[in-house]
Amino acid sequence: MKVDLLYGQNGLQIDLPEGINPTIIRKHAMTPLPDPSQAVKDALEHPVECPPLSQLFRGRRNACILICDITRPVPNGALLPPLVDALISGGISRENILILVATGLHRPNEGEELREIVGSNEIFDSIRVENHFARDKEAHVDLGETSKGIPIMIDRRFVEADLKIVTGLVEPHFMAGYSGGRKVVAPGVAYQDTILKFHTAHILEHCKSVNCVIEGNPLHNEQVEIIRAIGGILSLNVVIDEERHIGLVNFGEIEASHLGAVEFMRNYAEVRMNRRFKTIITTSAGYPLDKTYYQTVKGMVGVLDILEPGGTIIIASRCSEGMGSQEFVDAQRVLCEVGPDRFMSILYTREKALIDEWQTEMLVKALKKGTVQLYTTGLSQEDLKDIYVESISSVEEAVKASVEVHGDRDIAIIPEGPYVIPLFV
Repeated sequence: MKVDLLYGQNGLQIDLPEGINPTIIRKHAMTPLPDPSQAVKDALEHPVECPPLSQLFRGRRNACILICDITRPVPNGALLPPLVDALISGGISRENILILVATGLHRPNEGEELREIVGSNEIFDSIRVENHFARDKEAHVDLGETSKGIPIMIDRRFVEADLKIVTGLVEPHFMAGYSGGRKVVAPGVAYQDTILKFHTAHILEHCKSVNCVIEGNPLHNEQVEIIRAIGGILSLNVVIDEERHIGLVNFGEIEASHLGAVEFMRNYAEVRMNRRFKTIITTSAGYPLDKTYYQTVKGMVGVLDILEPGGTIIIASRCSEGMGSQEFVDAQRVLCEVGPDRFMSILYTREKALIDEWQTEMLVKALKKGTVQLYTTGLSQEDLKDIYVESISSVEEAVKASVEVHGDRDIAIIPEGPYVIPLFV
């Protein structure tokens, strides 16, 4: 039996050995919108829990639009042209519109990559597009602290804009429950200390800092406090299916519109299963998410609810850009040196996380549940020394070996990786 996995830009087809009984887990079928551009216009004309555009734009001289960086497949080519047209129709000139890439602590996106993210040559050539730089303290405004003591320091260009609009893809997220909305602001355009404070083990090891959980999620709660401190933020939210077709667009007050998109997405991304598996094949959702090993960890964590304790996760990820940041590599090397238990004990002593070590922390969650094996064609032999999971040269051979070891020919396959979350019920 042949199965296509999302892998890089071209996919990966695997041919399962004879006698394997696969359960393929995909999003529930979503009806794509017939005219995405018109759907964006309709959403802008019917905002959620806020006044109509004619009132929203009255007296506003400038606007800042946040967009996600290269790690998210946001269909900005469909979102930005109608949004920019609406702003201009509302009296804001092109010169006074800024598109700000919400990089968080990720690297900046520049050149043709920046054009790719914007998704529209017309918008890219006529509107200012700039990157957020989380390590530049002077570029941020200090708005105090959250009730948990997290500093609220946000990019000045966004805070001081008359109109503050975020755009984003709403999908499961392994720490914040769901991405998009408030997450595009923090960590998206937050200062590094803000990001590092709410990525500590004290928050991320909470039982509700997991995929698909919003209520009671401490990371989500901190993000909500931050957007409330800023105030007046609007959000243009989008949901896509496995083929990256748009299934929903909505717009409005950031909290209400984002939660509306989350509730819609729950019906598709959360797949309830009545059993667990000893062998699971998954991915890092293909390009662009699987550009690095750093992002690949999301795919490992996404399947944990249906993994039998002691089972095997086989994950395919292109890793075309290698490991990720040097800080992440440093965290991986600490893990390799001291092991998972000692690594976690170190993290619990911190009041402020080190950059990108939280992804290694999430890897430890997978390691505590079972064995992880990685198929990749993007990492060098030097890179593979730091992954702390087993490197494999064939998904099919790994499946054959896992089935034999566990004595169970039933396996689960999640071709889309962390964008669909199987839940054991």
